[in-house]
Amino acid sequence: MTASWVVLKFGGSSVAKAEGWRCIAEQARAVVAGGDSALLVCSALGGISDLLQTLPKAALAGTADGLLATLRERHEALANELNIDLPLELVEELEQARRLVIGASLIGEAPARMRAQLLAAGELMATHLGAAFLKSQGLELTWMDARGLLGAPRQSDREQHFLNNCWDGQGQRAAAAFEQCATSVVITQGFIGSDETGETLLFGRGGSDSSAACLAAALGAKRCEFWSDVPGLFSADPRQVPSARLLQRLDYEEAQELASMGAKVLHPGCLEPLRAAGIELHTRCTSRPRAKGTIISQSGGQTDGHVKAVCLRRGLTLVTMDSIGMWQQVGFLADVFAVFKRAGLSVDMVSTSETNVTVTLDPSGGADDPDKLSALLRDLQVFCRASVITNCASVSLVGRKIRSILHELAPALSVFEDRRVHLLCQAASDLNLSLVVDDEDAERLVKRLHSELVAARSLDPEAGETLDEAVEQRSAHAGVGRWWADQRPRLLELAARHGAVYVYHLDSVRAAAAALAELPLDRVLYAIKANDHPLVLRAVVERGLCLECVSNAEVEHALTAVPRLLPERILFTPNFAPRYEYEEALRLGVHVTVDGLFPLQAWPQAFAGAEIVLRLDPGAGRGHHRHVRTGGAKAKFGISLEQLDIAAAAVIAAGARVVGLHAHSGSGIRDPENWARVGRFLLAQAPRFIHLKFIDLGGGLGVPYRPDEDGLDLLALGDVVQTLRDQQPQLEFWIEPGRYLVANAGVLLAEVTQTKCKGEVNYAGLMTGMNSLLRPALYGSHHEIHNLTRLLELPDSIVQVVGPICETGDYLGHDRRLPSTKAGDVLLIDGAGAYGAVMSSSYNRRVPAPVVTL
Repeated sequence: MTASWVVLKFGGSSVAKAEGWRCIAEQARAVVAGGDSALLVCSALGGISDLLQTLPKAALAGTADGLLATLRERHEALANELNIDLPLELVEELEQARRLVIGASLIGEAPARMRAQLLAAGELMATHLGAAFLKSQGLELTWMDARGLLGAPRQSDREQHFLNNCWDGQGQRAAAAFEQCATSVVITQGFIGSDETGETLLFGRGGSDSSAACLAAALGAKRCEFWSDVPGLFSADPRQVPSARLLQRLDYEEAQELASMGAKVLHPGCLEPLRAAGIELHTRCTSRPRAKGTIISQSGGQTDGHVKAVCLRRGLTLVTMDSIGMWQQVGFLADVFAVFKRAGLSVDMVSTSETNVTVTLDPSGGADDPDKLSALLRDLQVFCRASVITNCASVSLVGRKIRSILHELAPALSVFEDRRVHLLCQAASDLNLSLVVDDEDAERLVKRLHSELVAARSLDPEAGETLDEAVEQRSAHAGVGRWWADQRPRLLELAARHGAVYVYHLDSVRAAAAALAELPLDRVLYAIKANDHPLVLRAVVERGLCLECVSNAEVEHALTAVPRLLPERILFTPNFAPRYEYEEALRLGVHVTVDGLFPLQAWPQAFAGAEIVLRLDPGAGRGHHRHVRTGGAKAKFGISLEQLDIAAAAVIAAGARVVGLHAHSGSGIRDPENWARVGRFLLAQAPRFIHLKFIDLGGGLGVPYRPDEDGLDLLALGDVVQTLRDQQPQLEFWIEPGRYLVANAGVLLAEVTQTKCKGEVNYAGLMTGMNSLLRPALYGSHHEIHNLTRLLELPDSIVQVVGPICETGDYLGHDRRLPSTKAGDVLLIDGAGAYGAVMSSSYNRRVPAPVVTL
């Protein structure tokens, strides 16, 4: 064919829904109508690659049937939405996946070749389904297997079945294949290719971007377009900073830097082939195809020194190496970096001095593997004293000629005062200045830096719309689907009466309790510290749940609030409590947890003849903030594994019996694998205790606080529990949710007392603040905020939502996009049912918000 090609790549969110495929059809027609040919490069349906990634492990555990059923159901549901039959080719791919799973279970392993074939199935199925739909819409097209278009020799045994995620001539086969093509539209897969023998190879994560770019370069395409759920690259992540604006033009280097430093719209490895071929990249939004996007080309616009964006990259691991012996020692860096190479760990940022070298590890390269890190530290000890720092994040200022504007950055960098900065790195390209900090500080730092360095440049010709403006993402009625939207008149009346008030919706509590009761658990114990309102306690107990308490006062409160509650349905889990609390709990007949050696060794008489639970430290914590991570040496909870033999001996000496083992990683966790790890850890210790009756997997079940966050998959959690039960069917399994039951059942309403404007910063002051809701000030936690008075109006301003407390940190929300807010309006703070009223105080002698239940 002689027509120019336009390559259009569609990501997982674009191909997962019927409206996405209708957009794809529309764009293909538009390209052909313009006299060009369209190459559609498609990812797997959103979430399918993750599902396929878990299939090999599930096959070995004998639990793959449910995942295979889900795989089929997802594609059948989309076919129904598209009003087409499931294509025969897709059915054959499903059958092939089933055969691979059976093969893995029979041989007891899942070799790399098998895993590559399984992962490739996602893209193959999506494109077979898409091709069938596009043909049903009258489009003549050719389906091509990307394994005949992209390929390269395997790199090494370590990386076999994986392609480079960068340009090295991998599209050489493509030009010849497309010369023979008879249609103006071709659909193929991202992510996959093959080696010289035809074996399936995979690009890494984000590989569909690289696939599309390599194909565009091979074809000398007119342009390359990336379609996703956002229109382009922004001056910050708009989910964290609503005032972030679209970057309308970037050059390849700027875009590469943004992608490398945390922008997720494109993979950094995709830009080199486009730059080498001089092909423009356009980013577009599938749900809003006429919205402006970002154009990336050889010339990106302004060349003067300025900050274009503030980027955040989470999940970083630091390795710091100290030795006086490195000073003036020839080859020291070569020696230590050789150790990283042998460990298969990719070094990212580097900072050096005469006696220290500190590096960050690429988070996608196995830096979270504790075995790899332990081996690395062991091998580094030959050269230096090495240590690892986890739970870090980089905050990067990205722009042009950063060194020339350091004097302008100085005032803004005061935001790092009193924050621990582990590493500072200024790019040799002069395109970014990066600081590595503790993860819990990072998002707040990004917001403040963006406000001072980017948002203030209001006349920047490269700045486009905010995400809300570009996509009209927010509904005119922001509360669609939420219980409080239906109760709006009553809530406005309550706010007018109280000024500030918590409102709990008990039917939402009951619904969450009923959902948890369906899990294959013997006991679900509500952690009452999340919300101890008597009616909440009665609601969960009525649904068959038990209660977990952390103090004697909570135990007494539970027995008073729920008069018919049997003490045996309460678990008491104290930490550093005085002796009399243990004795009183045992006298009452509640289950008692011991989480340290001291009580057993110092007060053995208190536990004589008692059945107790031991709380163990799983060795590592998880959660949304370091203050809620309850595992590891730096957390005060639990008995460490190395002390367990001593604890078991102390139990025997005291004349007690261990009937339960308990561990808790942290709070706000939405990954079911967390409880699988906890369960495996506890089951490994179970043989030590002959009287053991149950395993308590702890709590920490998280909820989404942002619209873009996924909720906890209860079906997957149920599968985790069932797998554990199958290993030890004689044991009971318990779990202790708190937040999950009540967070979304509660809101905080507060009247706006005053508004204020300082420069370009708008404030809305409320009747209450951190005295009623401490989480935003304490943890930097996010709560969605809505103007309940003007709920039907579109947002048109960025507002700082603050309280009346005499503290600079008295914020309930930074940079919130709201309708024009006036004194007397009522703001609704969502997700406030957990750790809200229970953590309130009368600081400044201001009475916290009262509670009303519906």
